[in-house]
Amino acid sequence: MNKGVLYLIPVPLGQSTLEAVLPAAVRDRAKQLRHFVAENAKSARAFLKLLPSDTPLQQIGIQELSEHTPTSALPDLLAPLYAGQDVGLISEAGCPAVADPGANLVALAQREGIRVVPMTGPSSILLALMGSGLSGQNFAFHGYLPVKDDERQKKLRDLEKDSRQEKRTQIFIETPYRNRQMLETLVKTCADSTRICVATDLTLDSESIMTRTPAEWRRQGQPEIDRRPTVFLLQA
Repeated sequence: MNKGVLYLIPVPLGQSTLEAVLPAAVRDRAKQLRHFVAENAKSARAFLKLLPSDTPLQQIGIQELSEHTPTSALPDLLAPLYAGQDVGLISEAGCPAVADPGANLVALAQREGIRVVPMTGPSSILLALMGSGLSGQNFAFHGYLPVKDDERQKKLRDLEKDSRQEKRTQIFIETPYRNRQMLETLVKTCADSTRICVATDLTLDSESIMTRTPAEWRRQGQPEIDRRPTVFLLQA
């Protein structure tokens, strides 16, 4: 029996209509699937209700894959694929397998010779880069930076030095309730010529993308980013 296909299904970044962020082909494919692997089953069901799925929710299999899922559990998540059935991989928000534990499942699928099909949808990382005005020719995503202030400052100085030498845009994120501290640290740590971008609520009606130097951020004051999904970028 031929193996099924692992479809990487993007989902909205927040409360926005599916039509605004997902192409019809993606929505149609997701509606047809009866097996999903998701970071959070409750969020996955909410997404499927919005489609809505062609199959009653109670008949759709949703298995969870989080950062705490052991590697030994991954083969079981691929079981429907071995049986010739297609599976959709979805993240908590945005594109699966990008800054997402789904990457581990994709890696196993590749090793097992299972066809992987990434589908078009919103990526907060790329959307932030596109709107920042910073270099899109050379960039790096670093996930979360250290929480402790001294370690965070050191990491930012290292990223700034690398950006200056390599003409590279540095991209990172923060837990939303620490957004203010992150911007404060950026402003006090970075050189006057460094450009700092704050991209918040991407794809939502409240979206904001602003790029400023530290001096400009000090004059302008902080935007309303507390507890709102935000991507930070810098280029020295």
